[in-house]
This record gives sequence, C-alpha cells and structure tokens, in this order.
Amino acid sequence: MTGRGSPSERLYTTLRAAILNGVFAPEQALKPQELANAEKVSLAVAREALLRLVGEGLAARLPNRGFAVPAVNAERWQQIAEARALTEPVMFRLSIERGGVDWEVRVRAAHHHLARTPPWEPGGAFVSDEWSEAHRQFHRALLEGCGNPVLLDGFDRTWTASELARRWSGAILPERDGPAEHAALEEAALSRDAERAAGLLARHVLHTAQGLTTHKD
Repeated sequence: MTGRGSPSERLYTTLRAAILNGVFAPEQALKPQELANAEKVSLAVAREALLRLVGEGLAARLPNRGFAVPAVNAERWQQIAEARALTEPVMFRLSIERGGVDWEVRVRAAHHHLARTPPWEPGGAFVSDEWSEAHRQFHRALLEGCGNPVLLDGFDRTWTASELARRWSGAILPERDGPAEHAALEEAALSRDAERAAGLLARHVLHTAQGLTTHKD
C-alpha cells in the first residue's frame, strides 16, 4: 500500500473505498489480524482504522466477534433515514424562507452538476465516487440556505453515516427515477414552495431505505 499519511490513514482510506464499492459483502467479517497481515501494518493500526469506519457507520463492531460490514437490512439504516426525514425537511423550509439569490444560484449549479455526472462506473454495480460527491453537494446546497451551521454539521454526519445504505439502495432499486426526484426538489426550491419541498425531501430520504427494509440475502 502506498500513498501519503500514516499507516492507519492509508488503511482506513483503502478499506473505506473497498466497502463503499462492494469489495466486501454485507455482514462479511473484517478481521483485524488478517487485514494487518495483508497490508503489512500492526494489529493496533488495523483496529484503529476499523474503529474509525465504525464511527462513520461503514463497519459494525460485534461483541466478542470483532468487526463486520453492516447488514443490508440493519435497523440502523432505518433509524438514520427517520432522523434525516425529520430534520432535513425542516432545514429545507428554513432555506426557502431565508436563502437569497446566491442560494438559488448554488442550488441550480449543484443540480446541473449532478444531472450531468454519470452515476455508474463502467461495468460497476455501485454508483461512482464522482456521482456520490455531486449528489452530496446537491443535497447540501438545498439546505445551506438555512444559515444554521449546527444543523448543517448534523446533516454532514448523518449523510456520511448513510452513504453505504445509499449505494446499496441504488443497486437494489435500479428502477428508481432518481433524476426526476432531484429535478422536482430543485424546482420546488426555486419556486419557493416550502410545503411541497419538505414533502418531496422526506419521501426522497425514506425511499432510499425502502429497498433495504425488505431485502433478503
């Protein structure tokens, strides 16, 4: 493994990308000693990287069993979706109330970028990293007009915690018309229709968790 940063940082980056891109299957064990041996780092370094992934919701810590990739239908995904569906529509309403022309410009630009970013890697089963980042920027742009950094910090944390669920949902529900949902969110924002915008965003967030609820391995 090459690159800058500490051994723990490099291992964390490698494992994070592997989990997000489906290299490890849901519920697959992430054994610290095996990872340490494979990457030629100490056991302490491997555990440090895994604990960081646990903090982001990308790994689960199992009592007396080490670490594993989370389950597709884990209850945590539904809890995160519920939290987002309660808080983000409120932030969206505040953005529509408080956001100025600069906010509208950011929303339009972020949606334009998202709509023109290919969602899938060639031959890939999961969405591309470029699309995932454009997706994050669009959703954050919708909420930035609220002007409350505490709420935006909460959005950043729950977005990261739900990234793996989003990627799984895209693979499980490929027929979902995400572009139409995003276009509707932009239109509601720019037309200053707070009631419609809040409802659209709540449904959009909950839809992501829908396929995971009924998924069977």
